[in-house]
Amino acid sequence: MPDDLFGGLDFGTSGARISIINSNKELKYSNLVNYKYGFKNPNSWINSCEHLLDNLPTEIKSNIVNLAISGTSGTLTACTLKGTPKGEAIPYYQACNENKIFIESITIEEAHLQTPYSSLAKALRLIDKYGENILLRHQSDWITGWFLKDWKYGEEGNNIKLGWDLIKESWPKSYLNNSWQKCLPLIIKSGKIMGRIDNGVADRFKLNKKLQLISGTTDSNAAFLAAGLDKEEGLTVLGTTMVVKKFNDCPIREKGITTHRVSGEWICGGASNAGCGILSQFFSDLEIKELSRQINTSKKTSLNLLPLNSRGERFPINNPFLEPILNPRPVSDSLYLHALFEGLARIELRGWEKLCELTGSLPKRIVTTGGGSKNPQWRAIREGIINIPIVSCKKTTSFGTALLAKNAKK
Repeated sequence: MPDDLFGGLDFGTSGARISIINSNKELKYSNLVNYKYGFKNPNSWINSCEHLLDNLPTEIKSNIVNLAISGTSGTLTACTLKGTPKGEAIPYYQACNENKIFIESITIEEAHLQTPYSSLAKALRLIDKYGENILLRHQSDWITGWFLKDWKYGEEGNNIKLGWDLIKESWPKSYLNNSWQKCLPLIIKSGKIMGRIDNGVADRFKLNKKLQLISGTTDSNAAFLAAGLDKEEGLTVLGTTMVVKKFNDCPIREKGITTHRVSGEWICGGASNAGCGILSQFFSDLEIKELSRQINTSKKTSLNLLPLNSRGERFPINNPFLEPILNPRPVSDSLYLHALFEGLARIELRGWEKLCELTGSLPKRIVTTGGGSKNPQWRAIREGIINIPIVSCKKTTSFGTALLAKNAKK
């Protein structure tokens, strides 16, 4: 009898990845694809999803019993009541400043929602643009809706930045007086069975018609699951942007900090607008690999760069007007790459220091995932600046999402 299989789909900034595991948590298949139309276009997400599903081997398709989806935290889209996108999504890294006074008036006790990077700020911009006869859904929730052909649900962790309170398990009372509350999703806990795949989607991709959709999580939470951390370890995700996370005994409410509940444990962290994205603005992957080999990691450059991907920062400081510092650029490309690595490591250090202020401790070891985790020179530079042992985790974010699918509960 064939083994039951469990799938995880993860949608990042540059593309999508799928991982399929069996009951023993062994990876049986993986694949990835870049977005065709760009990150902000929801049709890109579905196009990538279709490509990954089309390329699944037949023997795997028929044996997937559970599927979960993770996506970027804070990327919000507006769609019709039948799930059709109204336009481009507002990405997680974009600030929306126009409703600042109103937001402060309805979030008096929720400082973490008062940042222009919050999903609430994005939601109000979308409502201003499209009106109130819409659904507001985060990336992974909207894609899950596509599989179900039912867009009414939202997973708890994805909706914290929109105002969902994990402790009270409710939206803020101040939302009740606003007519746009009807745009918000019906919240379901992460890792719960949501329903069976739509028959039309199952037929189209020759998937198991009994396949169950499992409420997913954010991409960084999925990376946390994949890494399998203990209480004294921390996680750094070096993707297009940088995320740092660690366990904590209780939730934290502060601007730029997100607290999630994963597998019954509280996890706090923050996401910077800096990360591998800035490297790809200057160098190809091959150039980064070759230039990295020329770096002497025992020496430091005299350059003090602030390598944000664009204007504005969310964490470790919250400043939507902060400008990147990318000059002076030396003649040597390897020296410039070295300085960019140092700048990113300093941002990571400040992130860990910020979490230490709030939680009372630093991790004793940092586990790193994401594309940047594969670079040994960057890891050595990070260790020299942060002064905490660092190891790389080879398991992908979609592997963590597949684990969520495997451990699903009713």
